[in-house]
Amino acid sequence: MSQSRWCWLMIAPVAVGLLIFTVGPMLVSLMLSFTDYDVVSRPSFVGSANYHYLLTADPSFWVSVKVTAMYAAASVPLGLFTALAVAMLLNMEVPFRGLFRTLYYLPTLLPATASGVLWAWIFHPTDGALNRMLLSVGVRGPGWTSSPSWALPALIIMSVWSYGGAMVVFLAGLQGASKTLLEAAGLDGAGPWKRFCVVTWPSLTPVVFFNVTMSLIGAMKTFDQAFAFGTSGPGVGGPARATLFYVLNLYSKAFEHFHMGLASAMAWILFAAIGGLTFLNFRLSRRWVQEEAG
Repeated sequence: MSQSRWCWLMIAPVAVGLLIFTVGPMLVSLMLSFTDYDVVSRPSFVGSANYHYLLTADPSFWVSVKVTAMYAAASVPLGLFTALAVAMLLNMEVPFRGLFRTLYYLPTLLPATASGVLWAWIFHPTDGALNRMLLSVGVRGPGWTSSPSWALPALIIMSVWSYGGAMVVFLAGLQGASKTLLEAAGLDGAGPWKRFCVVTWPSLTPVVFFNVTMSLIGAMKTFDQAFAFGTSGPGVGGPARATLFYVLNLYSKAFEHFHMGLASAMAWILFAAIGGLTFLNFRLSRRWVQEEAG
C-alpha cells in the first residue's frame, strides 16, 4: 500500500469524527439560523429575519455585545500583564522555582464552574471573604454581586485567576531569549529595563501575539464562569443584565426560550466577529511581531 493511502487510512477516524461532530452540526446551525425553530415544531424558513431582528430589535443583543466587549477590553490586557509579570519572576533563579511554577499554574486546572462558585462566595456583599477583609481594616466594600456597577469588575478580577496558561507560554518564550545578547547588553551598560526592551521583548513578540489571540477569543466566548457566578449570586446575567455576556444570552435564547433559529444566528454572528478580529490581529501583527528573535 502506498504512503498516501496509509496516510488517509490513519487520519480517517479523525476526519470522519470532524465531519460528523463538527462540520455537520455547523452546517445544520447555519441552516437553522435562517429558520424559526422551537425544537417542537418543524423549522420554517424566514430568510434573514433572525439576523435583522437581532441587529435592530432585540432588546438584549447589543447589551450582551457591550458587556462582552467591556470584559474583553479589560480582562485581556490585565490577564496578560499578570501572566507576563509572574513568568518573569519565575524565570529568575530562586529556590523551589519548580514548586512555585506548579502552584501558580494550579488555578488553571480548577473547573470554570467551581471557580465561579468560589468567587461568587468571595465577592458576596455581606458574607464574602473580600468584604470581610476590607471591613477588618475599616473599609466598607462595594456590593459586588448585588451592584450593577461592580458585578462586571468582579468578573474581570476573577478572570485574572486563570492566567496560568498564558504564564506557561510566556515562560517558554522567556527561556528562549538569547542569553548571549542579554549578557552583551549588560556588559554595554544596559540596565534591566533596557535589556528587556531591546533583547527580551523582541523575542517575546510571537508569544505575545499568540497569547493575545487566544485570550481575546476566550474572552469573547466567556460562559462557564459567568453562568456559575450568576447562579451562585445575582442570577444568570444579573444584576440588571450587568453580566449578560454574549454566549450567556445565546444560551438563554436556545435552552431557556427555545428560539433555536435566533440562537444559531447569534452563533454565526459571533463566529464572524471572532474570525474578523483574528484576521485583523494577524494583519496588524506584521507591524510589531518579530519573526526571528535577536
